[in-house]
Amino acid sequence: MINVYVHRDGQTTHGDRVDAAWLDPSSDVTLWADLTAPTQDELRVLGDVFHFHPLAVEDAASALQYPKIEPYQGFLYLVLHGIDPTPKQAQFATRDIDFFLGRNFLVTVHDGQSRSIAHLREVCSKHQHILADGPVSLLHRIVDAMVDDYRPVIEQIEDRIGKLEEQAFSGHERMARHVMKLKREVTSMRRVLIPQRDAIGRLARREFPVISDEMAYRFRDVYDHVVRLTEEAILFQDRVTGIFEVNLSSVSHRLNKVMKLLTVMSTIFLPLTVLTGMWGMNIPLPHFPGGDNMQFVWVAGIMAVISLAMVALFRRNRWI
Repeated sequence: MINVYVHRDGQTTHGDRVDAAWLDPSSDVTLWADLTAPTQDELRVLGDVFHFHPLAVEDAASALQYPKIEPYQGFLYLVLHGIDPTPKQAQFATRDIDFFLGRNFLVTVHDGQSRSIAHLREVCSKHQHILADGPVSLLHRIVDAMVDDYRPVIEQIEDRIGKLEEQAFSGHERMARHVMKLKREVTSMRRVLIPQRDAIGRLARREFPVISDEMAYRFRDVYDHVVRLTEEAILFQDRVTGIFEVNLSSVSHRLNKVMKLLTVMSTIFLPLTVLTGMWGMNIPLPHFPGGDNMQFVWVAGIMAVISLAMVALFRRNRWI
């Protein structure tokens, strides 16, 4: 689907096609063309009408591109990632949005799941200043909203990390699966945020003539937000690694305690097994005083003394 918003003579109108005359350098029209889950036929407007570079059109048609910014003759191609509005179980997931920014136009290509663009489409016809401020201002509004949408998901991930940190000392073996799952999400977050930070940083530094000083200041504010999100993602990576190491140490500590207990029990029963084996043999052996009826009492008493002596020795050495 193609949604076209045109601002001219102080009015914003909505249509479904792009007039090539609007792209003329002398035109006073401000154009926003939003391609929502476009078909191959609808994607042809990028090359046939806007005459974008084939490589940029190919990237826009691709299902997944990492954040980047590339200048072309007459336009700026930008790929950014918005947060998935319907993640499963608060998992971190993003969807890429392609931007083509020109002197008087902005073209967006996405899969229709962008909350930021959906909101801008709703208010664009109602508020004339949205397009009256120009395509760069519209780009800033979309990018700013995209970055703001990251905050709730970041806070959810931080809460999950906090709960795992509290459980890390329990030493549950199944906890490692949850930690590794969270680690994959944090790694995916870093993989998206770091190049996105760099791309928005280039807009903030005004490397491109289409970005004015005023808009560079606005992008600088967005860049600061992305930097904070990136730093938190890096910190999350360290925290998750720490949780995994603590949990692994707790599991090893529990295993060592069990092994120590079993070793102590085996050590205590070793001499007892020797005594019962010797006096259980069907051969004549030295007898303790008191006759046949007292032999069992003597052997049991010796076993009890040996056991108590070994327990006392272990406790004295703080082995148990």
